[in-house]
Amino acid sequence: MRLMRVGAAGAERPVVLDDLDRAFDLSGLTSDLDGDFLAVDGVARTRQALAAGSLPETTIDGERIGAPIARPPSVVCVGMNYAAHAAESGAEPPAQPVLFFKHPNTVVGPYDQVLVPRGATKVDWEVELAVVIGRRARYVDLDDALSHVAGYTVSNDVSERHFQLDPAVSGGQWGKGKCCETFNPLGPWLVPADEVDPAALGLRSFVNGEPRQDSTTADMLFGVAELVAHISQFMVLEPGDLLNTGTPQGVALSGRFPYLSVDDVMEIEIDGLGRQRQVLAKA
Repeated sequence: MRLMRVGAAGAERPVVLDDLDRAFDLSGLTSDLDGDFLAVDGVARTRQALAAGSLPETTIDGERIGAPIARPPSVVCVGMNYAAHAAESGAEPPAQPVLFFKHPNTVVGPYDQVLVPRGATKVDWEVELAVVIGRRARYVDLDDALSHVAGYTVSNDVSERHFQLDPAVSGGQWGKGKCCETFNPLGPWLVPADEVDPAALGLRSFVNGEPRQDSTTADMLFGVAELVAHISQFMVLEPGDLLNTGTPQGVALSGRFPYLSVDDVMEIEIDGLGRQRQVLAKA
């Protein structure tokens, strides 16, 4: 089962795909796929309705695919969560999760354009496993952490490294290089948590058809349960919040590849969660 939002930006409608790739309209259950829907067992109710045959079949052919979760209340991100990526960034693997945030309006659809910001010189790609919170997480124990996850999707944590890392611009914080508009393509689907093993997923990225990243979530320093439990000790995670879990090695920051330019094409994918494609355009 895969949950999707399709339609023009700002006017998406919720649908679900079954195992035969048939699309069914969810508007009878919810007006959108958002935190309110997830907080009332929306994933379980969708599964029940799909099994009961009570959802009307629909078509999504030719429609734009939006992010699979409506504008998240918060986008929490984890930096340097793969040892090899920390090394290529010139840092030691962190002893505890490194957290930063992206503005919620960075989230766009998986095939939408990504805009190169004015003054940008070092735009970079980052394939990441994204976690969508389904139940309020406050001081969560490790053994209960995954019960707060609604599902998983594909995230591209696009970054501008000059804005992010040059002290003269960044002021010592990462936010300026992470919060540019369109810098978080998401989707195409939200797959329910009980259908995914988040510790055993291959994830890959490509630029202009050439391979860049090729790794597995088994290499994460801090797994999803550890991240949810840890973060919940310092902030409350709400239904609909998005958690980007970090990227593996193979980004332009490594010095092995050129940074992105207008008209370049990014493609990223995660096993079972789908594939994205974005063309870069001038802001």
